[in-house]
Amino acid sequence: MLYSMKETCNQTNMSYDTLKFYCNEGLIPNVKRDKNNYRVFDEHDIAWIKSLSCLKMCGMSIIEMREYVDLCMQGEKTIPARKIILAKKKEELEQRIEQLNSSIAYIEYKQQFYDDVLNHKIPYISNLKTE
Repeated sequence: MLYSMKETCNQTNMSYDTLKFYCNEGLIPNVKRDKNNYRVFDEHDIAWIKSLSCLKMCGMSIIEMREYVDLCMQGEKTIPARKIILAKKKEELEQRIEQLNSSIAYIEYKQQFYDDVLNHKIPYISNLKTE
């Protein structure tokens, strides 16, 4: 079955403009056209587009995504190179998770501090100079 741009956007939760941009950037190889020259997508394309969304959420730039697509198009022999790219992104994401967890811990600490001050359990102390 072939899907229109709009149907593909609905299935992939991607905006029309983003899907069109990805097509124009060559991130979706071998885009098919219908008899009216409109882009159409099959199940494999939709699965790939969902993969692109994940790569984007992982923090890949368009240039990195294009490099990854190019490697994929070269076949099985490039799997080691693709694994390196993904391992690097995973490491970056793990570092980001640590940063986010640290930020969450700080916010939880401050919320507890403010609750304790408001409940008169501890005096208010500020690190900012107040006069």
